[in-house]
Amino acid sequence: MLFAGSGCQPVGFPRDLVLALCLLKWAVDAAGQAPPGTLAPGQDPAQQIRPAASPGDTLVVTPSRGEEKLINAPATMTVITEEAIRNAASQSITDLLRLVPGMNGVQTGVRDVNIASRAATGTLTNTLLVLLDGRSVYQDFFGVVFWDFLPIDPQEIKQIEVIRGPASAVWGPNALTGVVNVITKTPREMAGTGTSLLMKLGVLDRTRPGGRFDAGGLFSVHGLHAEAPNDRFAFKVSAGLAAQEPFLRPTGTVPGTETPFPPFENSSTTQPRLDARADYDFADGRRRLILAGGIAATEGTAHTGLGPFDILRGSTLKYGRLTFSRNKLKIQAFVNALDAEAPVLLQAGADGRPLHSTFENQVYDVEVSNQHVLGTTHLLSYGANYRHNSFDLSIAPRGNNRNEGGMYVQDHLFLSERFRWLVGARIDLFDTLDKAVVSPRTAFIFKVRPTHNLRVSFNQSFRSPSFVNNFFDLDFVSQVNLPPTGPFSFRSRAVGNEQLREERLTAYEAGYIGIIGDIILGAAVYANVALDTIQFTQVGSYTSSNPPPQWPLPPAVLDTLIAEGHGLPSDYTYLNFDRITSRGVELSVDAGLKHGMTMFLNYTWQPTPRVEGFDPAEANTPPRHVVNAGFSITRSRLFGSVSASFQDQAYWQDILDARFRGDTASYAIVNGCAGIRSADGTMEVAIRGTNLLNDSTQQHVFGDLIKRTIVGEVRLRF
Repeated sequence: MLFAGSGCQPVGFPRDLVLALCLLKWAVDAAGQAPPGTLAPGQDPAQQIRPAASPGDTLVVTPSRGEEKLINAPATMTVITEEAIRNAASQSITDLLRLVPGMNGVQTGVRDVNIASRAATGTLTNTLLVLLDGRSVYQDFFGVVFWDFLPIDPQEIKQIEVIRGPASAVWGPNALTGVVNVITKTPREMAGTGTSLLMKLGVLDRTRPGGRFDAGGLFSVHGLHAEAPNDRFAFKVSAGLAAQEPFLRPTGTVPGTETPFPPFENSSTTQPRLDARADYDFADGRRRLILAGGIAATEGTAHTGLGPFDILRGSTLKYGRLTFSRNKLKIQAFVNALDAEAPVLLQAGADGRPLHSTFENQVYDVEVSNQHVLGTTHLLSYGANYRHNSFDLSIAPRGNNRNEGGMYVQDHLFLSERFRWLVGARIDLFDTLDKAVVSPRTAFIFKVRPTHNLRVSFNQSFRSPSFVNNFFDLDFVSQVNLPPTGPFSFRSRAVGNEQLREERLTAYEAGYIGIIGDIILGAAVYANVALDTIQFTQVGSYTSSNPPPQWPLPPAVLDTLIAEGHGLPSDYTYLNFDRITSRGVELSVDAGLKHGMTMFLNYTWQPTPRVEGFDPAEANTPPRHVVNAGFSITRSRLFGSVSASFQDQAYWQDILDARFRGDTASYAIVNGCAGIRSADGTMEVAIRGTNLLNDSTQQHVFGDLIKRTIVGEVRLRF
């Protein structure tokens, strides 16, 4: 039993129900006792974070699921502060993350963005766990994050905590290469600004080389009201709408190939959202109850291994969350509900009619976490969760639910004033895997000085096969141009693999963090060994002995196409691939200067991963060199910033078949922002620009062409 020793007996009841009841019993028992040895009284640690007076006082909660100073975190971390968000040229969460060392991002369309940590990214990236106030927001049907389903505006964010490296030992599946925890302000904190309205209007350049000027538009509006009627109760309600016309689609051939880009209509996006939260603080000052819920909708293009899907208007993600905290004890239950439709743009079904995919997924999750101080040298963290998924996916009709659960324990040993040792592990069970998955973790921290730490660590993390990985089932028709006969349509089949093993990552790292006044220095060297990586891959081609129906050329041509690496695909599936070894170096400096000025500079080196046991052409390759630099200033009522990013060339193979594999060229982007606030703080006017040099960048070999965007905004407070 997963929760052995809890006093629960599975007599006559389904195993999954028993697990959930045991977890709830444990939580209720814990809530009814005053947890001995807690670090300090207070509410939910994720809501205790206070603005740091200096970098040495910065508090984080994500590494150990409890509050601690950044300097003492047992993992390599970056914290994006409220001030950095406010002054950034682009306040998009994904654009902010791409300025973090070790983070690889790719934007393929106006709403289609993917982020990975210390690994190659691509379409439907599913190795990064993303949380909103501790609630996971990845889509369980594939493990992917749709960033436009976050129902909040950047002005509601207190800080973004980024773990650059595996974290399954406390966060479980999907924290394979890292964790992003978006932590919002409490309603009481937002009540200081009362009611606000933010309006943005912008233009994006879509002019083709040598062509007449062409521009697209974007618009957004976001309103927020927060109020604290008394010292116990506070609430906030926010709502917004964002709309943007599409970027340019590339023409000609895929870079480095003779394959023409397939024509399809590039979609704009419209994204309404609504979010509400109410907090109640009990009279003892140690307990808090949080009730939150929201809905976000999106539409537009999503790129996949089968090519682009067109997410239709009305596709939504709804959530509800209930959180109770008492000192360091936290009990949380939430539900995520996805309802989406997305036709496939480049393939028809086996009947010749356009493929129309539907996605319905309800997630029910209950979890508990706590901390205790034992004696004078041990800080014990522990917790557990149970998660149930209900699926109704047109592309995966062979299954309808999945159950999973896990528990973790971690001990932070204070060996002396200079030496600390962290050791912990988590165990997870899935009904789609035949055995439990154990994720161990250990880190040894040497405090050279109180604000200078050296750290060596060992981690193992995992990602379970997604529901689509296991149960995908789709017949579709593709088309290829065959000179001199012209377009030819043929049938292919994609089937999931129920025998998949979980992806495993073993990570070795040495890191340094130092704080000198208002300067944070960081360095990390790592090696990651990924085993059983799950990839969507072609496993069958039409041959001269098995030609597709109505094949118009001599059958031997099919064998020639296979020999050239362009065989017409007959079958696809998901497979575990043997081994990928990645290495990297990350260097960073973040400095607070005089007179309200700050700057940052970071560099990431990621050599080409070493692939064993399969063709390297089956794996995406990250950019070798990435450099980010920026400067911002806040003086009285004026504020502004400028940043520059360079990203080396990268290799992509994750859309359609081998004909569409290729490299993207290296590119550099310069962004800027300038603004002014009124004397009484009730109005703020700013202009923000991205890709100011107007270089036509293509971040994925199949992605859109992205040029300059200029946005004007007005923020009013009432």
